[in-house]
Amino acid sequence: MNDRTLLAGRDPLVFAGSPLDRGDLLRRDESAMDTLLAGEDGWWMGLVEGDPVLQQQGGLYWFRRHEIADLADMDAGLFLGHYKGSPCFSAVITKADSLPLDGEISPARQAAMALSHDEAAIYAQAKALHAWHGRHGFCAACGETTRIKSGGGRRICNACESEHFPRVDPVVIMLATDGDRCLLGRQASWPEGVWSALAGFVEPAETLEEACARELEEEAGVKADIAAIRYVMGQPWPFPSSLMIGLVAPVFDASLTIDTHELEQARWFSRDEVRDMLATRHPDATMPPSIAIARRLAELWADEVI
Repeated sequence: MNDRTLLAGRDPLVFAGSPLDRGDLLRRDESAMDTLLAGEDGWWMGLVEGDPVLQQQGGLYWFRRHEIADLADMDAGLFLGHYKGSPCFSAVITKADSLPLDGEISPARQAAMALSHDEAAIYAQAKALHAWHGRHGFCAACGETTRIKSGGGRRICNACESEHFPRVDPVVIMLATDGDRCLLGRQASWPEGVWSALAGFVEPAETLEEACARELEEEAGVKADIAAIRYVMGQPWPFPSSLMIGLVAPVFDASLTIDTHELEQARWFSRDEVRDMLATRHPDATMPPSIAIARRLAELWADEVI
C-alpha cells in the first residue's frame, strides 16, 4: 500500500508542480489576449530549437517584450499564464547570434537539472507547447493553414474553421516487481551501465493497467497481475509532449523473454542492488539521473514505500 504522506513529503519531480495560473477565462477573450501579448507587461522566455536561454549565473533569462521582439518570431508568441501576479510568455528565438552577452543557450535536459522546480515546470510547458504548434501549422481535417488563438491554447483552420487543441501523449512507465526484486531494462543507445524502468505508449482503447501489462509482456515476456497494478505518480515530459504515468506492477510470471528490438537487456535486480545503484556503488549498473521518474520509482521501491 502506498504511504501517501511519504510520497507527499518528497521533492516534486522535475517539470511537475507548475506554479502558473494558466488563465483559462482570460484566453476566452481574444481581444484581451491580443492586447496582453502586444503589451509590455510581464516577462518573456526565449527558446532556441527547444532549448532555453539561461542567465550566466543560473535561472531562466526573462526578457521584456521590447528586448526579445527583434530576436524572435513574435507572431508565434505564446501566453503561458500568470506567475506571482505577472503574465509570462514564450517565443522561439530566430536570431540566436544576437542574444544578450549575459544570456546563454542550455541543452534542455541539462537546464532542467539546474533550474528551480518552478522554472523547470514553466519551461516544460513552453517547450511542449512550441513543439506542438510547430507540428500543427496545417489542418488535419482539410490540409489548409491554421492560426494561433487563445494565446496558444488552440489553433483554428483558416479554411474550414476546425479547432485543434494541444495534446499530450500518455506513456506508462512501470516498475515490475517480484517480491524483493524489480525488473529493469536498457537500450543499446543508452550510456554504458544505465538501467531504467520499462515504458511504452498507451494505445487507443486501452486502460493504463492494460498498457502496463501489455508492454511488460511484449518487451520482457513477464506477466503482470492487472488487478494489482498501482498508480504512483505522474510527470510531464516535454520531449516533445508526453505525460509519464508511473506505476508499480507485481508479476505472477517472472520468466524473461526479451524483445531485442526494444531492449538490449533486461534483468531482475534485488532491493539491495537497487540501493547500491542509487548510491553509485554498484559495480556495473546505475540508475538514470534525478530528472527521470524512473529513478523516483526506484527510490520509493528501495525505501519500501511502494
